[in-house]
Amino acid sequence: MSVLVFGHRNPDTDAICSAIAYADLLQQTTRPDAIAACCGAPNKRTEYVLDRAGVAAPRIVMDVRPSAEDVCRREIVTASFGDSFHEAYQRMQRADLRAIPVVGSDRKVVGVLSVLNLMDLFFHDEGDSIKSRTVTTCLQKIHDVLGGSFQHVLDPQQRDELLVMVGAMSAEGFTDRMQQYPADRLIVVCGDRPTIQLPAIEHGVRALVLTGGFKLSSGLVELARIRRVSVIMSPFDTVNTTLRIKSSQFIDPVVDTDFVTVSGKASIVEARAVVERSPQPVFPVVDDDGCLIGLSFKSDLINPPRQKLVLVDHNELAQAVSGAEDAEIVEVLDHHRLGGGLKSQQPIRFINEPVGSTCTLVARQFRASGIEPKPGIALCMASGIISDTLFLRSPTTTDIDRDILAWLRGLCPIDLDQYAREFFEIGSALRSSTPAGVISEDCKEFSEQGVRFSISQIEETGFDLFWERKDDLRTALEDFATGHKLDFSALLVTDVVSNGSLLLLSRESEAWEEINYPRLDRGLYALKNVVSRKKQLLPLLSRLIQEAKA
Repeated sequence: MSVLVFGHRNPDTDAICSAIAYADLLQQTTRPDAIAACCGAPNKRTEYVLDRAGVAAPRIVMDVRPSAEDVCRREIVTASFGDSFHEAYQRMQRADLRAIPVVGSDRKVVGVLSVLNLMDLFFHDEGDSIKSRTVTTCLQKIHDVLGGSFQHVLDPQQRDELLVMVGAMSAEGFTDRMQQYPADRLIVVCGDRPTIQLPAIEHGVRALVLTGGFKLSSGLVELARIRRVSVIMSPFDTVNTTLRIKSSQFIDPVVDTDFVTVSGKASIVEARAVVERSPQPVFPVVDDDGCLIGLSFKSDLINPPRQKLVLVDHNELAQAVSGAEDAEIVEVLDHHRLGGGLKSQQPIRFINEPVGSTCTLVARQFRASGIEPKPGIALCMASGIISDTLFLRSPTTTDIDRDILAWLRGLCPIDLDQYAREFFEIGSALRSSTPAGVISEDCKEFSEQGVRFSISQIEETGFDLFWERKDDLRTALEDFATGHKLDFSALLVTDVVSNGSLLLLSRESEAWEEINYPRLDRGLYALKNVVSRKKQLLPLLSRLIQEAKA
């Protein structure tokens, strides 16, 4: 199972670009199976970045809890109606399986065949002398199982219910016994014994099998043609030839057609509920049309492998992709505060530094590894830094960000100053998104002193559009808080020109009386020189919540 490199939910440019760049670095170093992923489609601004960089968007994965198709075995063997015991058993043995699915020509599953089912072909009706010697097969299957050759054959593909008779007694006793059975159903097995061969041919049996590699004389072959008796030569002795003839039987009667399949799209929880109480040895995994896509054992679904994740630009499970709590976190690369809920069973690489952008940390990893990023990847990382540091003007900016961006500038094929101006002018959330879309575009959830809240942030060039949509945005904030069962939700609208922000809240409490910023309207504050959610707004809200609790 590949490792997925994920930014946070509702990812911004830094989250998506750091995931793309770090997956690229891992592919070149320690994890060739690394795949960049995200929890939703990139916003307009990030789409602009990816287009300019010529880089594909990450794979959209909304939930990392594996489905049945994620954990099933793709390299599988199957059987079909008309296969012989020998063919099916050989496939099971080579694949080390005790059961395999039976499919039709369209790959739709029609049954399940187990080793125990196959044994019924050998040991059914042992108390009935007729049924115990009956084999349902065709001469071609017998020929193939024996690895022999035909001296003469008629209708080799014809399906026959044959009675196996071994010519190991006296010629007289054999002839008397042979007369008791219908000639067209008899297959006689014998060695180099003309006294058995001749009466069998004259009786007109369906087939004569010669063991030990012996052949019929030319005269008896001609008589066999006249009497319409097929002749097969076997390289094995009589005992092994007889056993192999029994193994040439069609599997059709013992295929279990009352079987359980698992939908490939089913979650592991859903699949587990299907298989837990079933005695079936294996479970075909099928697509929506019932066609086979894989095979699972009960253990595969009850104890499935966990998806491996690398988290970038966040370290809190509340901000991670759905199902992250059931995944294996193998690495974290972040520049935010330490959050709650993240655990690991083994030591992991955990890089958390107070820089302005996660892309700064990724680019530093490239440089430390002596790997020069491709121009598109370099532009992605530069874009993440430009976005999160407001082109090095945010108070979160460090000398490390400045140094790394200067290094990336030399690797990018464009003028970064002009590019940054275009970047902030493109993709205004207030211009292109619904109120609900504005709230969810770059939204993170937090928990402080038992208070659960979210902070959304957008960057704009001026506040004109905000004033036009203020009331609708407040309603969307209130709906978001209610829908996500949060105590409150906040929207930080940052003006990249003036380096100031407006803060809109879904709900106010007594705590906001101590905010010490001008209140412009119900739940609306002007935050001069506040542009960072991480370094400025979140500590402010945390302090207010703590003081209110005290």
